[in-house]
Amino acid sequence: MTLFMFSFHVGAVLAIFNFSWPALGTAVLLWWITGSLGIGIGYHRLLTHRGFKTPKYVEYFLTFCGALALEGGPIAWVATHRLHHANVERDGDPHSPRRGFWWSHMGWIVNGQSDHREVESKTSHVPDLAKDPFHLWISRWNFIPQIFLFAILYGVGGWPFVLWGICVRVVFSWHATCFVNSAAHVWGSRRFETNDDSRNNWWVALMTFGEGWHNNHHAHPASVRHGLAWYEIDINWIGIRALEKLGLATRLRLAGMPKRGEFPDRDESLNEAA
Repeated sequence: MTLFMFSFHVGAVLAIFNFSWPALGTAVLLWWITGSLGIGIGYHRLLTHRGFKTPKYVEYFLTFCGALALEGGPIAWVATHRLHHANVERDGDPHSPRRGFWWSHMGWIVNGQSDHREVESKTSHVPDLAKDPFHLWISRWNFIPQIFLFAILYGVGGWPFVLWGICVRVVFSWHATCFVNSAAHVWGSRRFETNDDSRNNWWVALMTFGEGWHNNHHAHPASVRHGLAWYEIDINWIGIRALEKLGLATRLRLAGMPKRGEFPDRDESLNEAA
């Protein structure tokens, strides 16, 4: 795993010497497809927390986009995140920030006994996904979509498209996701009194299309809207609203803003839109 991740970081450095505007544009587009549609909306708010319902073909498309992020298959990713919420900052939290910033950022993958790419050891935590043949298949073979993407990018734009569209994009997304586990438990504001150190961190939110409003999320894990205030930009929430307008997302679970001056405790009650 260390060599695998190191090679992508090397590729990201080499991309500096192979710059082109079309390659950068391709990286940005794929960053949104994989980071927002795939990880934020698909893996996280849909599969992990079941914050809304969608037709299976939409669920599978979002899952495919998530696999392109190279953060593992849906079974391992979702199981890891559910374990994090169940044991947040305690024994059993796979990337507890109480073990240090580096551990919560990438140490749990690089230095720890991480099984985040395993399937069999994780299925007990995700019975809803483990019984689905598609999720089982893409969890075992989640690198295959990346091979096809490599071939397409190389055929269209050569090595600049590969280095920017895969290496730069993947490395940036890795660190963006990891900052949710690390930085968003250290720096930022707290709107809710949760039983953890989760924070609302604006720059992590920008890097992750809204996942950085982490204190809001830990207070209301199932809510599909993380940015509760007007100034808390949440692109993933906008994406889910767009799916709703198209008739592709229903039964949205939503948390509301507390009244002015309140500093409420964690509240699991949510409004649910039909």
